[in-house]
Amino acid sequence: MARNPQPIRTSAFAAPFAAGIVIVMILAALGAVASRADGAVRFGPADWAALRFTLWQALLSALFSVVFAIPVARALARRRFRGRGLLVTLLGAPFILPVIVAVMGILSVFGRTGWVSQALALLGFEPLSIYGLEGVLIAHVFFNMPLATRLLVQGWSAVPAEQFRLVGQLGLPPTVVFRTVEWPVLRQVVPGAFALIFVICLTSFAVALTLGGGPRATTIELAIYQAFRFEFDLGRAAALSLVQLAVAGGAALLALWILPPLVMQAGRDRSPQRWDARTLTVRALDCFWIVLAAAFLLLPLVAVLQAGVFGLFKMPPLVWSAALTSIWVAIFSTVLLIALALPIAASLAHRKRGGLESVTLLGLAASPLMIGTGWFILIHPYADPQVFALPVTAAVNTLMALPFAVRILLPGLRQAFTDYGRLSGALGLHGVALWRIVLIPRIRPQLGFAAGLTAALSVGDLGVVTLFANPEFATLPLQMYRLMGSYRTDAAAGAALLLLALALAMFWMCDAWGRRHAAG
Repeated sequence: MARNPQPIRTSAFAAPFAAGIVIVMILAALGAVASRADGAVRFGPADWAALRFTLWQALLSALFSVVFAIPVARALARRRFRGRGLLVTLLGAPFILPVIVAVMGILSVFGRTGWVSQALALLGFEPLSIYGLEGVLIAHVFFNMPLATRLLVQGWSAVPAEQFRLVGQLGLPPTVVFRTVEWPVLRQVVPGAFALIFVICLTSFAVALTLGGGPRATTIELAIYQAFRFEFDLGRAAALSLVQLAVAGGAALLALWILPPLVMQAGRDRSPQRWDARTLTVRALDCFWIVLAAAFLLLPLVAVLQAGVFGLFKMPPLVWSAALTSIWVAIFSTVLLIALALPIAASLAHRKRGGLESVTLLGLAASPLMIGTGWFILIHPYADPQVFALPVTAAVNTLMALPFAVRILLPGLRQAFTDYGRLSGALGLHGVALWRIVLIPRIRPQLGFAAGLTAALSVGDLGVVTLFANPEFATLPLQMYRLMGSYRTDAAAGAALLLLALALAMFWMCDAWGRRHAAG
């Protein structure tokens, strides 16, 4: 059996065509916005302040997320307890959780009238200040600390059980175990996790829109929204979009460069037992970190559930039509994602890295609001842009999820090419037949997971649609945001619960399809 991926033919033109669609969507939008700029564009003090705040909050968010994740991942990696599998699974929930729903839960827990502030008031302290930098950091850590934890747990799981057995037999102190066994894992995983979270926080919009704002807490993404929505200053929006693309694009390429695949060392694949971590003090410390992380992640969800049950009966009829709209947007995004991700991932499966993977990062680096604004300008001379608001929203959601989907699909495709490349070539399988008979059955779990991730992210996205949707035609996240803005908190809580249920249901259905009848 071949040890390296074999260059079998999937399609000669599918991957370049898919990459071309990504490039055209982004560059055409950027060109359209820049073409409408009137005269010279000045990058004023407010714009420099937005750039500084964007970089500062992304740096702090990534730092806090990774630093918090290290002791949590270490505790999960060396402890076995009832419910551990469920807790590790729940660590993936914030990544697919609609941002606007999480924000409502965070406000219920950490806001001025939230549970934590009420507890502080009983102790004689001032309530927490949730708006501004503090709120943005809390929300970003809530979303990204679980991602860093999963990456670190995966890294520690790659260490053979025999290494921990050896250090236990030798009776090495914890500092030596950390330096010789655990530090190499951290050195390999932490830089890539930090860079990835940094890029994600650079392009965050909904968090800044709901918890940021104000002259001292405005990100570039929020400044683009303000320049277009309130000032209709396309020149400033174009300049900010170029800065966003340069900063986030450079950070994304850096993340791609320093995020190497994990090196799986030789071992018997046993579940590691940590003889070096059996003291009462170490057990208590691990318990503390696990309980703290679980409370930090679960309390906002509990708050959403508690408030949403009573708010379901106070929602206006527009919420249900908005939910149906969100479902159609998510379905369109998922279908488009599969059409783009499969050929690109198949092309990359024959090589370690390539230009196509850099192309996928453009969707993560470019401002979603810039893309939406550009296509609004392109469509306007020929049709009503509001008619195309939802298709453009779905396409932008696809671009945002594309880098993650390609990364999810790559390992399975590489393994399929390694195992079945020569046989498929000998049988003359290529094109649709190759995908149907060989590839899809063997990457079905990864494909279902990627599709579920895209559907969940799309159904809960609050981005491009904020620019163009009219009051009578909106997605569920936008309708929920409008209810929050009009202080109809009960109805907004009901909409949040409905949105949470939709996101989890769509993810579960796609993921269950992938795991069911998957080829071994």
